[in-house]
Amino acid sequence: MSQNKLVFTGGGTAGHVVVNLALMPQFINEGYEIHYIGSYEGIERELVEGMDGVTYHGIATGKLRRYMSLENMKDPFRVLKGVMQARKIIKQVKPRLVFSKGGFVSVPVVMASRMAGVPSIIHESDYTPGLANKIATNFAKYILTTFPETNEHLPQKKAINIGAIVRDELFDGDLNRAEEFTGFTREKPTLLVMGGSAGAQSINEAVRSALPQLLSHYQVIHLCGKGKLDDSINQEGYVQYEYVTDELKDLLALSNFVISRAGANAIFEFLALKKPMVLIPLSSQVSRGDQILNAKSFEKRGYAQVLEDEEVTMDSLVHAIQELKENESIYKQNMEAYQPLKTKDDVVDLIKNTMI
Repeated sequence: MSQNKLVFTGGGTAGHVVVNLALMPQFINEGYEIHYIGSYEGIERELVEGMDGVTYHGIATGKLRRYMSLENMKDPFRVLKGVMQARKIIKQVKPRLVFSKGGFVSVPVVMASRMAGVPSIIHESDYTPGLANKIATNFAKYILTTFPETNEHLPQKKAINIGAIVRDELFDGDLNRAEEFTGFTREKPTLLVMGGSAGAQSINEAVRSALPQLLSHYQVIHLCGKGKLDDSINQEGYVQYEYVTDELKDLLALSNFVISRAGANAIFEFLALKKPMVLIPLSSQVSRGDQILNAKSFEKRGYAQVLEDEEVTMDSLVHAIQELKENESIYKQNMEAYQPLKTKDDVVDLIKNTMI
């Protein structure tokens, strides 16, 4: 086996990539050769393929649906093809370990690593494990969790509660760069609105309808999702972008409050940066309900105000933001008390200690 090769996997949403983005630079800087196995056209390819020091490999993937669909009959064959492709890549690369962030693309990779005799470690961000990670856990050495309650749903010999892995770069945000990028000043507090990598129609509509009220008190940065810009809106104090990459750290530095979906990676980043937040989790009608559990956990700890997706209106959103502003000091005091269990360096050490 090579002494300096690792394979990372995970995708389907940005949340299944960001932890890998936090870890890979550390190994690249130490001289490791990094390979990434993802889908042919997923967001993981867009986020990873251009990184210096990373070789991207696309494979066939299925989708682990929890509902009836004719596509369910085809997916086992896609997954099997993905396993064979991933096994061939792993055999050629000869990594010392596979690190998986989850998502349906990761299942064939973790299965293939077991077949090839290469240990794998999985990271689960959400309050309860997703279907992909539940399956992949059977083939992995360890599964790392963010919420301590998650361990109750996993094999105790494999589950390790580590807390959140946050990208170091987020702490390097620059206010001047943010002001230049947005055209904003620091005269008013700033709201950062994030609807997830695909955007969120309910959030977009509520924010835009509430602009007359919001802009009296705030500046608004709106990350609305690909193809969801509204060119008819041109108001001072409001800027909109489909998505951002390198600029996110600067926008977070400028922002006083965040309105967001409740993906675990994102909300723990807001927590690390001490940003009071209004969380609008994905409805259980269109998801397995993991974001609802994430959001309720943060609400219980006093980090966030929660607004159910079905309840999002112009008025309910304005009211939630008003409550957040009025209790800003309490939210920040609760956040100051948060201490991560382990650092990113601890996870890097575990990876190194598990390598073959």
